[in-house]
Amino acid sequence: MRVSEAVAERKSIRAFLDTPVDHQVLADLLTKAARAPSGGNVQPWRVYVVNGPAMARFRDFRDTVKTVETPAYEIYPQGLTEPYRSSRFKVGEDMYKLLGIPREDRSARIRRLMENYNFFGAPAAIFCFIDKQMGPPQWSDLGMFLQTFMLLATEAGLDTCAQEAWAARPNSVAEFVGAPPEQLLFCGVAIGYKDPAAAVNTLISDREPLANFATFL
Repeated sequence: MRVSEAVAERKSIRAFLDTPVDHQVLADLLTKAARAPSGGNVQPWRVYVVNGPAMARFRDFRDTVKTVETPAYEIYPQGLTEPYRSSRFKVGEDMYKLLGIPREDRSARIRRLMENYNFFGAPAAIFCFIDKQMGPPQWSDLGMFLQTFMLLATEAGLDTCAQEAWAARPNSVAEFVGAPPEQLLFCGVAIGYKDPAAAVNTLISDREPLANFATFL
């Protein structure tokens, strides 16, 4: 598979089969993804793999957590302006339309939102942390690592969904994976094989046309 093909095929999958993911495949993908660039070769990513029996343990542990946690960071800026606000709004509405959940059915939308914390049924996942001393440049490096990992997963026939929603559960995730206090949870990534019968997996999010984001001088 060419890189351009992996870029075109990769998308966020929100319904997975329970087909197991080979542990060695994940190890190989992470090893390859570590070739992603980082300023000064700092390599700020710290990754915890949850797969097989560990996923079952995590789901059992997750169900015991009852307290509301302070999010690790604000996922979206307060007062998000245009055109960013409309882009975020539309992808949500497109997804709920495929799921058959109307805007007025708030309880159904909340139940669907909570599926984030089930990794949408994925059998495997990673949690990505970053040292709290790191700044925006290193967060950018982590993003490049994640993109590299997801493209490699696509090449390997796996599907993924990067989930910043996990930033709302930083304490419980850190407790489960044993992350030291100097590490901050950035996101989780659901990993597995998409359910081809799930309508939500047909969602293809829009992209801004080139003229809207690129200026040629």
